Amino acid sequence: MTDDRTRLAEVTYRFAFDAAHRPQPLDANAARLRLESGNRAFANLLDATALSQPASLCIDVDPYDVGLMPGRSAAPRQQPFAAIVGCADARVPVELIFSEGPNDLFVIRIAGNGLGDDVMGSLNYAADHLKDSLRTIVILGHSRCGAVSAAVEVHLEPARYMAVMTQKELRGILDRTLVVVQLGVTWLERVHGVEVVRRPGYRAALIEVAIVLNAALTAHGVRAGLGSAASGLDVVFGVYLLEERLVWSPRGDDLDWFRLAPAPRDPGEFVILCDLLVSCPRVRALLDGVAI
Repeated sequence: MTDDRTRLAEVTYRFAFDAAHRPQPLDANAARLRLESGNRAFANLLDATALSQPASLCIDVDPYDVGLMPGRSAAPRQQPFAAIVGCADARVPVELIFSEGPNDLFVIRIAGNGLGDDVMGSLNYAADHLKDSLRTIVILGHSRCGAVSAAVEVHLEPARYMAVMTQKELRGILDRTLVVVQLGVTWLERVHGVEVVRRPGYRAALIEVAIVLNAALTAHGVRAGLGSAASGLDVVFGVYLLEERLVWSPRGDDLDWFRLAPAPRDPGEFVILCDLLVSCPRVRALLDGVAI
């Protein structure tokens, strides 16, 4: 058995003027594939089986992206290929989990990765001013999200709402998230019956469902909110699993769910997503009280 103290995993950011820097993705599909590939590289690096021997991940960084310009003092040009709306949770280091470096991602972080005026304003700025490089927008939720978990707790025990009634900012986040929790409740009952609330893992399953629905609905809202400004941009969503370090989304056309998924475009696509989500093996396992 390998001694844990001998296990080593290294992430290296390599700054080299002669390095063959990765070219910018040419379209939205290439941008999504690059993010998915980067996430797998990060997850594989920290996989328990890989840690039985030294493992490393090298991320090439264009020195110009951090102002290392010989003989010049000009600021580098901003040219991210993806905008990420993620949660403020400190356990989700966005650039790292996608194996990206500076100037690759335009990152917006807010508790519960919700869609407020500041978030939409930032995305409108990105779509308008960074359109030469920007190819996709990602709404990234994560497992064990505190904002969503708090909303589920209030749904299950309404008296808990009294603790935040006088805290306007927190109440705003909670109110927005409670709508998503109610959607999760409705769909779990539709598919599994009203007795689903008695299943041993109902609370954990409801949190998981609400986290995914929150990301999916936010992605839909971004697409609708940007309107014509989103022309040529893809809007996708996913949920980062803290335990597995992979991004997943419910997908009906592929057995590999560790990928980003397109934002639902209309109520019909949203219904399909809800049915797929509450019926998927991950949610069924959680309902049975199986630890994932």
